[in-house]
Amino acid sequence: MPSSAGNEPISESSALHARAMADLRFIRETMESAAAFSAFSGWGLILIGGVATACGLVAARQPTHLGWLASWVAAAGVSAVIGALSTARKTRTAQEPLIPGPARKFALSLAPAVVSGALLTGALERGERFDLLPGMWLLLYGAGLVAAGAWSVRVVPVIGTAFMVLGAVGLLLPLPWGNWLLIAGFGGLHVAFGLIVGIVVLIACSNLYVGDHPS
Repeated sequence: MPSSAGNEPISESSALHARAMADLRFIRETMESAAAFSAFSGWGLILIGGVATACGLVAARQPTHLGWLASWVAAAGVSAVIGALSTARKTRTAQEPLIPGPARKFALSLAPAVVSGALLTGALERGERFDLLPGMWLLLYGAGLVAAGAWSVRVVPVIGTAFMVLGAVGLLLPLPWGNWLLIAGFGGLHVAFGLIVGIVVLIACSNLYVGDHPS
């Protein structure tokens, strides 16, 4: 009996600790699920747009369809690296960790469109339907952004819708015109998105400065 009585406070303390940890875990998961993925880098998006524009101009000068395709595949690879590095740099500079919940949901929402685009690219390339590639890329990428926008800032689904409109038009046009639509989408829209992000950051910084230095 003495031994049992002596262990009771320890057991009660362990139960309270476990309950507190469970409550903290629930709060953290709730905050992550409610937060929005907003770790976009303005300069990174502008750089991605610049790469897409340059590769699109190179692609337009290719004498073969395979050369054209290789130019855009290279643009996609370089842009993916730029996006990852610029986002990681922004979160590190701001000394704020990349929130796992929203970032994971954003990526998982965008991934099906990207994977589908890669698979359809191979199928259309074998069928020599290169004329359908620009519209398909723009349409799927836009659909992915619209879906991922549920876990991000409100401008993301707007940009995604613009990509989808360009993609719908691209499906009706021959390849040379489709290439210009790719430049307008992956080049122009990414630059526009980057400028929007930059303006938002500048406004936030100016508001913070005014708050710290009231007149």
